[in-house]
Amino acid sequence: MSPVSVHAVLTPKPEHLTEVEAELRTMARASRQEEGNLRYDLARERTESGVRLHISERYRDEAAVQAHRDSAHYQAYRAKAGAWLAEPPQVSVLEEVDVAG
Repeated sequence: MSPVSVHAVLTPKPEHLTEVEAELRTMARASRQEEGNLRYDLARERTESGVRLHISERYRDEAAVQAHRDSAHYQAYRAKAGAWLAEPPQVSVLEEVDVAG
């Protein structure tokens, strides 16, 4: 089994940026405690049109990704976040390829 990386880009509505960032900080703390989570990082991109948030996640395998999606903290975030975003999240699930070996 290969590790799985997930990259998500979120574009919050300007009036909800504070709420989205706060929720994602909570999500990062909880996600980092998941057994199959290897990394969960949040970055801010400032653009001419506003702010985009990038989430970089790494999981042990597909089962760990699914466990994350099934977690209470992920479900709670999803229930809140939809109305806070200017557009649907852009999510890429990536199978890692080791080119260094």
